Amino acid sequence: MASSTTPPPSSAPLGSAPPTPAFFLAGGTGISAETLGNMMLQQFPTVRFARRKIPFITTVARAREVVAELDAAMTDAVTPLVFSTVSDEEIRAELQRTRCAFIDLFGSHLATVEHVLHVNAARHVGALHGVGDLGRYEARMRAVEYAMEHDDGQSMRNLEQAQLILVAPSRCGKTPTSIYLALQHGIKVANYPLVEEDFDSSELPRPVRPYAAKCFGLLSTAARLSQVRGERRPGSRYASLAQCSYELRRAEAMYRSHGIPVVNSSAMSVEEIAAVIMQTGRLNDIG
Repeated sequence: MASSTTPPPSSAPLGSAPPTPAFFLAGGTGISAETLGNMMLQQFPTVRFARRKIPFITTVARAREVVAELDAAMTDAVTPLVFSTVSDEEIRAELQRTRCAFIDLFGSHLATVEHVLHVNAARHVGALHGVGDLGRYEARMRAVEYAMEHDDGQSMRNLEQAQLILVAPSRCGKTPTSIYLALQHGIKVANYPLVEEDFDSSELPRPVRPYAAKCFGLLSTAARLSQVRGERRPGSRYASLAQCSYELRRAEAMYRSHGIPVVNSSAMSVEEIAAVIMQTGRLNDIG
C-alpha cells in the first residue's frame, strides 16, 4: 500500500518543474473526490498539477486497470497524488496497491463515524451516489430546468418563482453559479445580465425591479473580466479594460443603491461563490 504522505514540495518557481499528476478516483461521478482533492491542492499555489478524474470504478477488475494507469504516471521526477472517495472495501483495497501517494478521503474517516453512531456503514456506491430522497432529487431536477430556462435573461416567465436572482455584468460567473446552486441545493435561480443601457442609471433593470429582495450581485476585477471576455471576443470594446472597469463601477453602485448583497467572483471557485451566497442568509429570508 502506498503511503498517504509525500515529501514537502520543492520551492522551485512555478513552471520550472514538471506538473505533478493528480488523480481523482470515485465509484460514482467523482464530484466529491474532485472537490475535496482540489481544496487540498489549492493550498499549494506554487506547484503545477495535471489533474485527471477517473469516475465509476465499480469492479475490482476496473480498479486493477486504474492502478496500472496510475503507476504508469510515476516518474523519477514526480510522484502522482491520488484522491479517492471509493467506498467499496474490496475495490478500495485494490486501488491502494498503487505506488502513487494514495489519499483515502472516504475510508480513513468512515470508522470514526461508525464508532460514534454505533452503526456499520452500508459501504456501497448507491449509498453515496444513489437518488436517495426521491423528493429532494426531483426538486433538484426542477431547479436545474428552471435555471436553464432563466439563464442569461432568456426568459422572464415565472420570475416570481425564483428563489434567487443573480444580477451581474456579462462573464462574471452567473451561469455556472446558477446551475451549481440548482444541482447541489435544489434552489431555483434566475440570472440576469446587465447590458449597456442598464448602466445609465442606478435603477435595477425593469424585469427584475419588483424582485429586488431576491437579487444577489456578482462582481469581478476589471483585469480578470477583461481577460475572460478577451477569450471570447479578443480586441473588442466589450473586452477592453476601460469598458470592464466602467461596467463594474456602475454595477457596484447599483447594488449599493438597492442594498443588494454582492460577492466578488474573480478569485473564487463556483463552490466558494455558492457557499458565500448560502451563508449570507439571503435564501432563508426569501425562502
